[in-house]
Amino acid sequence: MNSTSNVTESRMTGSMTNMAQQWVGALRWEGDGAKGVLHLLDQTLLPGRVEILPLKTAAAVFEAIRKLRVRGAPAIGVAAAYGVVLGCQPGAKGDNTSLQKQVIEVANLLAESRPTAVNLFWALDRMKRVAAGEQRLTSAELIERLLHEAQAIEAEDRQMCAAIGRYGAALLPDQGGVLTHCNTGGLATAGDGTALAAIIAAHAMGKAITVYADETRPLLQGARLTAWELMQRKIPVTLICDSMAGWVMKQGRVQAAIVGADRITARGDAANKIGTYSVAVLAKAHGIPFYVAAPSSTFDLTMLDGTEIPIEERAAEEITHPLGTQFAPVGCHVFNPAFDVTPAELITGIVTERGVISPVTEENVRGMVG
Repeated sequence: MNSTSNVTESRMTGSMTNMAQQWVGALRWEGDGAKGVLHLLDQTLLPGRVEILPLKTAAAVFEAIRKLRVRGAPAIGVAAAYGVVLGCQPGAKGDNTSLQKQVIEVANLLAESRPTAVNLFWALDRMKRVAAGEQRLTSAELIERLLHEAQAIEAEDRQMCAAIGRYGAALLPDQGGVLTHCNTGGLATAGDGTALAAIIAAHAMGKAITVYADETRPLLQGARLTAWELMQRKIPVTLICDSMAGWVMKQGRVQAAIVGADRITARGDAANKIGTYSVAVLAKAHGIPFYVAAPSSTFDLTMLDGTEIPIEERAAEEITHPLGTQFAPVGCHVFNPAFDVTPAELITGIVTERGVISPVTEENVRGMVG
């Protein structure tokens, strides 16, 4: 797949300050279905450079998801939905039957980009169902219908983020420290985020909280993205190494922990960025409430527990050569799972757009999102 050149040859670049004032979210669509373009913030370059990628093909969207130019389960789902539209644009003047096949081919391609985030598959399945139900439309009309559905997925995610923020803010302390891991804000969703939406809403309510952001190794999403995003919003944030979390809790600096999720099972086991399980164990040991924030689309009720969740393993170079610098001996064996699974018994509550699941049991999960 030769998509890299499509991504890197054409960029919109601005200074850190000017671009940040105009753009805090992960992506934006411009144009109609036949000729529209998906503009995407390249998160691999943050915080040093703010560059917007104009994506014009499904292959470019695949590359952006795979290379983490866009990341965060909800944002991946939205990007993939728009990717289906881009992949169908060449068939705008063909027949409906051919375009139906193209929808499936494009969706199958995009489904291979990352295996853990369930929102990706949820969004692609939704796009395929819409196409299958519109057999009488012309190809041009079907592409517009697909664009409408992708835009609906984006709008719904924005609404879910707002609701998650309201429910989550009520759980956070009126003052004190809140620890988070990885990035769960506007860079990971179409709205204000999941876990960060709760923090943003709490700050807007006047709660005097300071965020402790784990740097989130090996790709440093907490350092590069979460700290940057919170600073743009003028929310107090203190960056710490992942290995400092336990000691920061021991010192009484943290009154709650809240993270996102990429997939949640029927029993409430939650897959999230590697290192999340450690935070949950530490929170339990120190008597600190540990919350997971995620939309209903992140739940996969076909999976009973966390043992069924596929865990993506990524390239060894992410650990041996972080940011392009060699940190390990040549030939050193590396194990690099991108996610871990936090069992339900360590989770105080799961914050959804429909309410808070607590205690986290299969009965309560199915009752809320089933």
